[in-house]
Amino acid sequence: MAKLTTTQLTKELRGGQVAPVYYFTGDDIYRKLEFVKKIKETVKPDDFNFIREDSSTADMGELLALANTAPVFSQRRLITLNNADKLKKPATEALSAYLSAPLDTTCFVILHNDAKKLKKDNLLGDSLTDNSISVDFKELKDAQLSAWIEEKIKEKGLKIDAAALIMLEELIGGDLLALNTEIEKLSIYLQEADDKTIKSEDVLSSIGFSKEENPFALSNAILGGDKALSLKLVDTMLAAGEEPVAMLSKISSCAVKMLRIKRLTSAGLSSQAVLSSGGLMPWEGRLVARAAYMPPQKTLVKVLDKIIEADMAFKTSSATQPAILLKGIILTLLSK
Repeated sequence: MAKLTTTQLTKELRGGQVAPVYYFTGDDIYRKLEFVKKIKETVKPDDFNFIREDSSTADMGELLALANTAPVFSQRRLITLNNADKLKKPATEALSAYLSAPLDTTCFVILHNDAKKLKKDNLLGDSLTDNSISVDFKELKDAQLSAWIEEKIKEKGLKIDAAALIMLEELIGGDLLALNTEIEKLSIYLQEADDKTIKSEDVLSSIGFSKEENPFALSNAILGGDKALSLKLVDTMLAAGEEPVAMLSKISSCAVKMLRIKRLTSAGLSSQAVLSSGGLMPWEGRLVARAAYMPPQKTLVKVLDKIIEADMAFKTSSATQPAILLKGIILTLLSK
């Protein structure tokens, strides 16, 4: 079995190389399905020789019989099986037996979507032969996720500035399907625009926020050390119906980020090392530059203790004045 990266697999497919078995693992289902499309484009099966099944409905006996049969009027038969992790033991064992001796004229693509289950039982992976290919599609994070977003945006003939990229990642997260949908919307939104660079206000508008409803306003104010604006935003957000627990989460995220930066800079690491070791984005260097103006580590630890207490109070409904509680935490955080 050959373990390939997505880059290596792309290169092979572009060269027309097709393996009898592809075993896709990992949590990133979106990219798995993208590569299923690429394999189909390479194999070019007609409708008669293309079978797409899900383990929840597949008849494994019939499917394996087809896999072991030469294609009709075509060089290869393409079979895809999604959610192989849901197969019952007899079906898994039958598929494992096939994988140990696959038919060359069949291209069998298997999607295993449960990484935790894979750690306990990888019978399918262990059955793969030397000419089969395995690819692990781990969820994209940090720089890899940013690079994927920028590449998708570039494909649309657009660019994105750093602030808008941060906003898109934080609002949508690592869900590539959702990110791709938003990029499609942004592409349509900017279709007639002279400036093809996606900005923060474009992201907000596309997702459904107004400029005044910037979901990062509180985080930006806290990280920027703006005490007055942070306190004002607490009242504004609560009046607009924002949940106190959600606001507490934003404050907590800021405190954790500050503490990480303070600890790493205190250890004598360079700005670049702080960025990489702290799990920060390249454009967050401005935060590292502000490390000297951030609260002492002792204060940040105290704030995190207060956040834990507030979280319990909010979740047990014992906090009768959330504004006072939230403002108290912010005052502690931003008072050196």
